[in-house]
Amino acid sequence: MDMKKLNGGNLKAAGYDERTRKLVVELTSGTFEYSGVSPEVWRRLASASSPWSYFRDNVDEEFVAKRIR
Repeated sequence: MDMKKLNGGNLKAAGYDERTRKLVVELTSGTFEYSGVSPEVWRRLASASSPWSYFRDNVDEEFVAKRIR
């Protein structure tokens, strides 16, 4: 999975697999996988002017995370 560098808050990078609908997010505290994420949520996160705020409000509060690193 290709990771896109995202600067803001604790968010360092993120990547998305549209086939499995999994979002992988690298934070300063570790790397987490979110399942069931729509392509639209990924597009909005990847293009957000404030990715950290978008992540907190629309990913972290809406989807269950599994720590993978």
